[in-house]
Amino acid sequence: MMRKLPVVIAITGLCVFGAEARAAKPAGPSLAVAEGEGGGQIGGIGKGLQIAKKANDVRELQMTDAEEQELGRQVSEKIRTRYGVVQDAAVHKYVGLVGLALAQGSSRPALPWTFIVLDTDGVNAFAAPGGYVHITKGALALIKNEAELAGVLSHEIIHVTEKHTVRAIQKSQAVQMGAAETLSGNSSLMQRAVNATYDNIVDKGFGRADENEADEKGAAIANKTGYAPNGLVAFLTTLKERNKSSTEKRGLFASHPEMQERLDRLNKQITTQKLMASATVQPRYARIISFKPVDPSAIATVEPGSAGLTGGAAKAEEKKPEEKSDTAKKAEEPKKGRFGLSKMLPTSGGEKKQAQVTASGGARGVDPEKDSKGGPNPAIVAVKIAATDVAAFRKEGGLP
Repeated sequence: MMRKLPVVIAITGLCVFGAEARAAKPAGPSLAVAEGEGGGQIGGIGKGLQIAKKANDVRELQMTDAEEQELGRQVSEKIRTRYGVVQDAAVHKYVGLVGLALAQGSSRPALPWTFIVLDTDGVNAFAAPGGYVHITKGALALIKNEAELAGVLSHEIIHVTEKHTVRAIQKSQAVQMGAAETLSGNSSLMQRAVNATYDNIVDKGFGRADENEADEKGAAIANKTGYAPNGLVAFLTTLKERNKSSTEKRGLFASHPEMQERLDRLNKQITTQKLMASATVQPRYARIISFKPVDPSAIATVEPGSAGLTGGAAKAEEKKPEEKSDTAKKAEEPKKGRFGLSKMLPTSGGEKKQAQVTASGGARGVDPEKDSKGGPNPAIVAVKIAATDVAAFRKEGGLP
């Protein structure tokens, strides 16, 4: 009696991902069927083809330069809503002039670069796609001169020019799109991309390779612009001293490689590549930037994941006991004779938590640099900077 063999179906050549998907035409399905009596299993071929076709209709996130800038604009809006913006035109023009002088020497000088000072005492910086660079007033307070500011800004500029955030999302496949989809005009897809990008920038941070590249190429740009290339080294050393008592990485520490390793690599680069620019421009920095550093233990923070994270929103959500109605008070009273099961059950992950403003020192799981309380106004401070302004700025600071 002949033994019945199962039908084996192999479907190949149906999936093309990434940039190749636009240039390469997917090969047709190749079916291999083993000899034997297949019976009803042949009906599975159609289902297999449908699954393969569905996979072929999905590709990694792709975007044009215009879509990248729109993505960055929306991500920046979320960051500004989270931390607020310092409403000082002089400060923004100064930071913008330093940033634009550096961006001129980058691989993408024509981007519509926007430099924003966030209204929070936490020490941090965030680069969003399309040319949006954010630095906190807490970081400016800790920086000692213009060369250090250039070191931080040039590092963030490289995150933008090398598209580190976009590539991280593509690599993780956090956002995928249909073969015929584009970001333009697709609000749902754009929102998914915005959320994934924001999460990568603010919460997850960049990988070691991206951070090392931003350090190396950032130091080269700073030197090319005329700034002392060890500006980032000096700032990171100050940051290391600031957080020496912390058992966990904070702020700029959280997403970057080990600090001493970074410092050693940067110092070696400066020596090996003979980066010899020397401008620090300390007097000009001191004349314009007057923020004072706040000790991490004294920084007001908000609970991670809270709703209403800017200063104004947080205050709006906080209610004093006397503001609660009698009905609300009665509802909060424990029921006699009942076991409080609801207190033991986990809450839904989708619920918004009420913002809690606390002193950061003893708050477990709270990073006073990243989870710092933000200011009330998220509006961008509009300043006009012409090419002639940048040229005059460089000449005044002794930059080539």
